[in-house]
Amino acid sequence: MIDTLSISTSGPGLTEFTRQARQFVRESGVSEGLLTVFVRHTSCSLLIQENADPDVQADLQTFFRRLVPHSDDPSMGWIIHNAEGPDDMPAHIKAALTQTSIGIPVSGGEMLLGTWQGLYLFEHRDRPHTRQVVLHLLG
Repeated sequence: MIDTLSISTSGPGLTEFTRQARQFVRESGVSEGLLTVFVRHTSCSLLIQENADPDVQADLQTFFRRLVPHSDDPSMGWIIHNAEGPDDMPAHIKAALTQTSIGIPVSGGEMLLGTWQGLYLFEHRDRPHTRQVVLHLLG
């Protein structure tokens, strides 16, 4: 089974799509297998992260902004690629530091996520985007 989700973002931050992935797995009829989640972009990424306390998301966002500031920050003067603005290359760096693909075991027709784990698209660009996330279930 394979499907593609369109996930709209409102700029930098985490957008949860656990519910859509869970629905895909349930509707597949696959009891045991592996769900691969893959994002088709180079300036966002995927995370499995806590979904109970929104402070976790805020802290992650702040951490990545401090780790990789916009290219117009004096510390980022070495950046060459800025064709799409000061958030462009930093978004690619953040995506390189995280992941574009996640494997999640499926058993009993359910993703084996922990109690507080959720699936997130991590948008690294400043403006809103519509991102494509591919779900592939093999079982």
